[in-house]
Amino acid sequence: MFRHGAAGVEVFLVHPGGPLFARKDAGVWTLPKGELEPGEEALDVARREFEEETGRSAAACARDAAPAFPLGSIVQRGGKTVHAFAFAGDWPDGLDVRSNEFEMEWPPRSGRLQRFPEVDRGAFFDVERAREKLNPAQVELVDRLLAILAERERG
Repeated sequence: MFRHGAAGVEVFLVHPGGPLFARKDAGVWTLPKGELEPGEEALDVARREFEEETGRSAAACARDAAPAFPLGSIVQRGGKTVHAFAFAGDWPDGLDVRSNEFEMEWPPRSGRLQRFPEVDRGAFFDVERAREKLNPAQVELVDRLLAILAERERG
């Protein structure tokens, strides 16, 4: 999701939840994303994951009826392929995200399972700040978004 703010284009990013990322900031924020299963359409997965990780549907956040548009895909350092889509939108009523949860043993080797939100917060960032916050492999997606928006303006 992106919007046009006072400083230009702003992108919506989410911060991973759980104890492994609690004290990390730069380089760990991400686009809402998830696993593409065989037979699934990438755009359908993107919409589902946006809602699972934020608690809001993309349709509820969309600014207009313009459809989401593809930004292509990238491969992250761990080998995960991310297929990205963009849409103009905003977050009504503040930025209170309500993510799905995951379970993990914590503390390590304690034998205790605890539940944590997959995403603990979301925020809009101007492009330069987004580049600092994002998982480095995903920065290219912001650059693609800017190129598409510039092309549309030239029109």
